[in-house]
Amino acid sequence: MNFDFSEEQYLLRDQARKFLGDRSSPAAVRAVLEDDTKAYDRELWRGMAELGWVGTTIPEEYGGAGLSGEDLCVIAEELGRTLAPTPFSSSVYLATEALLLASSEEQKQEYLPALAMGERIGCMAVSEGIGVANAQSINTRASGGVIEGTKVPVADGDAADFAIVLAGPETGGNPSLYLVDLNDDSVRRKPVEMIDPSRSHAEITFEGTVAEPLGESGEGWSITQAVFDRAAILMAFEQVGGAQACLDMAVEYAKNRFAFGRAIGSYQAIKHKLADIYVATELARANAYYGAWALAADAPDLPMAAAAARVAASEAYNLAARENIQTHGGMGFTWEFDCHLYYRRAKLLSLALGGERRWKDRLVSQLEARNTIGEE
Repeated sequence: MNFDFSEEQYLLRDQARKFLGDRSSPAAVRAVLEDDTKAYDRELWRGMAELGWVGTTIPEEYGGAGLSGEDLCVIAEELGRTLAPTPFSSSVYLATEALLLASSEEQKQEYLPALAMGERIGCMAVSEGIGVANAQSINTRASGGVIEGTKVPVADGDAADFAIVLAGPETGGNPSLYLVDLNDDSVRRKPVEMIDPSRSHAEITFEGTVAEPLGESGEGWSITQAVFDRAAILMAFEQVGGAQACLDMAVEYAKNRFAFGRAIGSYQAIKHKLADIYVATELARANAYYGAWALAADAPDLPMAAAAARVAASEAYNLAARENIQTHGGMGFTWEFDCHLYYRRAKLLSLALGGERRWKDRLVSQLEARNTIGEE
């Protein structure tokens, strides 16, 4: 079984790498990070929409490119490599995937063409504060076609035009998903400070906001789980891209920084750091590639592949970002060097979609289920 990408997908990667290398430089990332009024890079987002990236997996009949999840993985890795400051993950990995999985034909006709063109931005509102969200912890309530409650933090919630919100019924029971217009007067949005300001987050409060059901009633958590599994693989590719960028940066610095008349890369302590990053990144890449195959094939192993990719990629990126700073020595801790940009993103991505603990628990449960089936 071949988990590698095709020649066409490598050509797509080269195109993405060139475009993002020109348009998503460290200076462009800093421009968003340092400007409190700037939620994302609008010019970069417009360029990505023109290339068809934001509609990668949207079928052609709805204005998208009609490509596979594997193609989207290729783009995701390059976005992670350059820290692209856009709402791509929220709008494409989450909102678009949720609509593709659960929406009616009328909802597809209404939402997907605008998403494919980058004219509307979507997000997914699940978390309600500290702790890992689950079907029983949701306090947001929907009844009579309106929704009440607060979601925080919502990735790109201050930039999005609509949200897919997980809410329970007034009388208790299994939660459902709802489409909500975030420009409605009954919606209150407040920016939330995160470790990486180049990816904006918000607290969103719904005060009797009109809500349109998405998918079957009571199936909100199972749909959310399926969307998160798919998004986890895509996010793992972002993390692999970021980890590789940290390794490249550390290697380049180690080759050109001299101490006691020798390049610091010649010292064993530095060699071991770089070797550790390389091994962790390649392990994460292997798991991510398997996840890409499972995503494209909609394989039964998709939940396990997603959890494995997410865990390996989070650990690799955190290690790479940390050791990149250490390799740069005292300079690595300064604002002027770009090390902290990757450290911020590594920490932020490791907290997304429920955080590392959720995905480690999910991986264990998937492995236990597989072993139980094998014993039977």
